[in-house]
Amino acid sequence: MKPAFLALASLLALAAAPLHAADTDAAGAEARPRPVVSEVIQPQAEIARSWVGSVEAKHEISLGFLLLGTLAQRQAELGDVVKKGDVLAQLDSADLAAGVRAAEAGVSIARAQRDTAQDANDRASALLERGVSNQAAVEEARNSLAAAEASLRQAEAQLEQAREQLSYAQLTAPTDGIITAVRAEAGATLDSGEPVFDLAAGEAREVIVSLTQDVASAMPTGTEFDVSLVSNPAITARATLERIDPVSERASRTRAAHLALSQDSPAAFRIGALVSARLAARNGSIVTLSEGALIDDTDSVWLVSGPDRTLRRTEVTVGPRIAGRVLITGGLSRGDEVLVRGVRSVTEGQKVGPRTAPEAIR
Repeated sequence: MKPAFLALASLLALAAAPLHAADTDAAGAEARPRPVVSEVIQPQAEIARSWVGSVEAKHEISLGFLLLGTLAQRQAELGDVVKKGDVLAQLDSADLAAGVRAAEAGVSIARAQRDTAQDANDRASALLERGVSNQAAVEEARNSLAAAEASLRQAEAQLEQAREQLSYAQLTAPTDGIITAVRAEAGATLDSGEPVFDLAAGEAREVIVSLTQDVASAMPTGTEFDVSLVSNPAITARATLERIDPVSERASRTRAAHLALSQDSPAAFRIGALVSARLAARNGSIVTLSEGALIDDTDSVWLVSGPDRTLRRTEVTVGPRIAGRVLITGGLSRGDEVLVRGVRSVTEGQKVGPRTAPEAIR
């Protein structure tokens, strides 16, 4: 019996050993800090540093005729510098000129009829004073004179309208500027309001660059840029972000950013010139984070702090959100490590293990 008892004890010991090892492994796993996915704050995180754009007029006007007609002459050419009142183009005005002549003839006839009615009215009044005529004749002459004067006023209004129509056949520059586009040639039939020229009005210039959706959302108004000519990088100027178009271009899904050139910009920054626009070093930090870093959609994040890598809830100031990123305008500093995955499964003061960058697990 003794050997059998010893064999049974050995089997029980062997069965208990794996259970004890499993408990030890579980306790060790609970003691080990969990690894995390985090981002380390860097200025301009995921923001491009430079873009290629072009110099454009800050104010551009499309010019066209107010009448339907055939373009007879086009005096202005692409790139011409024009002054206010300069004639740029003319419609075929033969019919309009004929209308003016007809209206002038109508005025002459109406004026003659008015003069005849005036003479008749004066004569009737004189005969009444001598007792030769009666009051009814005088009233009739007076009514005829009033009708003739009304006809004259109507004819003069028609002449003024015909002359105004004739003036519309001549397209003039409404202000000083530069012709930036020519959209019609002589002989073309134009609808009323159809553009013939684009005019860059005044001397104000701007640089237009295309920004992706996420960059556009993270770029605050007033951001400063250093711009230089692509053809001669030694020629530089300063520019400031004024506005970003609210609607994306359909083909590229980018949005146009308008950078106002400083008034002392060199004359070499002509309309149409290609330029390179680079974020100026004097800007404050532009930082974005993954939207997943925000705790329960609040303005706070988990900051990994200290050598023991302890989690600390930190309030931040956020800006616009787009394309899964959010602009951070305050609350974080360069080099801060922020948790971006699993923010709902950790607690204040919890120690975490080594970090993994988000791009490493995409």
